[in-house]
Amino acid sequence: MSISEIMTVVIGFHMSHHRDFKNNYTGYVSVFYKKAFPNLLSYTLFLEVMPRAIVPMCAYFTSLKGKFTGIEFIDSTNLNVYHYIRIHRHKTLMVSHKEEKAP
Repeated sequence: MSISEIMTVVIGFHMSHHRDFKNNYTGYVSVFYKKAFPNLLSYTLFLEVMPRAIVPMCAYFTSLKGKFTGIEFIDSTNLNVYHYIRIHRHKTLMVSHKEEKAP
């Protein structure tokens, strides 16, 4: 398999709804995309060659970035907690409201 095919399979897994890579590869890619990937490797061999795609994948994602503008976005969605007694412990930003007293 070529590096681009390996990258395609890995990116496809992250875009899918599968929870683990093994079921995605053995039950989905190898069944439905056998014609798209004629040199499809076995699952264990694919795991051995998958680290070779890390650097090209990082380079690809870096090339997709836009020009830096200095504007940043912050996600302000609520975090769900399991118990109401723990609500006040799950803060993402703690701001101190203590005022310093002049001597």
